[in-house]
Amino acid sequence: TYVGFLTLLYAGTASLYSSKYSLLNDIVKKLEQRSKSAGNIIYTKNGTSETLRNEIVVNSENIKLISDHVPKHLKPLTNQQFGYYLAGLIDGDGHFSKALQLVLVFSSSDAFLAYYLKERLGYGNVKKVKDKNAYLLVISNKEGMLHVINLIKGKLRTEHKFNQVIDNILSHSRYNDKNLNFTKDSSNNFDNHWLAGFSDADASFQIKTIKRITRNKPEIRLNFQIDQKRDLLLIMIKKYLGGNIGYRSSQDTYYYGSTNFGSARKVIQYFDQYHLQSRKHISYLRWRKVYRLIQNKEHLTEKGLAKILIIKSLINRHKDNTTI
Repeated sequence: TYVGFLTLLYAGTASLYSSKYSLLNDIVKKLEQRSKSAGNIIYTKNGTSETLRNEIVVNSENIKLISDHVPKHLKPLTNQQFGYYLAGLIDGDGHFSKALQLVLVFSSSDAFLAYYLKERLGYGNVKKVKDKNAYLLVISNKEGMLHVINLIKGKLRTEHKFNQVIDNILSHSRYNDKNLNFTKDSSNNFDNHWLAGFSDADASFQIKTIKRITRNKPEIRLNFQIDQKRDLLLIMIKKYLGGNIGYRSSQDTYYYGSTNFGSARKVIQYFDQYHLQSRKHISYLRWRKVYRLIQNKEHLTEKGLAKILIIKSLINRHKDNTTI
């Protein structure tokens, strides 16, 4: 997340520095959109607003069971698995610059992930961004770049990042001797680690409580959300997980939301198999626990509702030592 900090990277990288203001502006907008995305209102293309129609009230929906067992956290084992994860992370928060660098940006709480990727790749440098809660993983040497490109070949999904590889890296004379046949993944198959990487970069787990005058207790809603400038990729994710797609006319952005408990169950089935690697994994486990409380009807009790409200307050806090 904090992708905009890539513009602060490496003093001396002139081509990247020259575009830092436009890149930073894009990321500020992205972070603002993410902070506003927790609301319950979407904006349709004609400018009218409406509540997501299939955000289901807990009491009226049949909650399908998930296992109480939380799978042991695993990292991608094979290069194929790791390549999909890395491609998703790059599609979300990576940048291939004209300075022949790949830059990935991490919040301070996810600095461990930057070091893990450096160790796993065998290339790159990790640096703290001065006066910012962010770290950079930068890969610039030819061998490291080729290793990354071979790992993510056929796995990137966004046109923008695919074009960065072609235009900023492979078209350079340094790589003219390489015939990499670099391709993009346009399939509907998400049964791999790509969405885990993409979610570590761009997704959020939300717990919403909606108070109604006609009800004594609040409605509980679980939402897995991804924000994007274009809707093509979100449409594919919706086909895979169910849910809904919203549009914000004021920001000209789209967002996917799981919106109902049927979709939430599919989200859980996915992330139980393909694990998040950032601290967002903790948010996911808390979100998953609320689903379990609801499936066990504990949300109907004062004690259970109190648990949910505590988890809601902690969902994206990663500096505490709580095990909730």
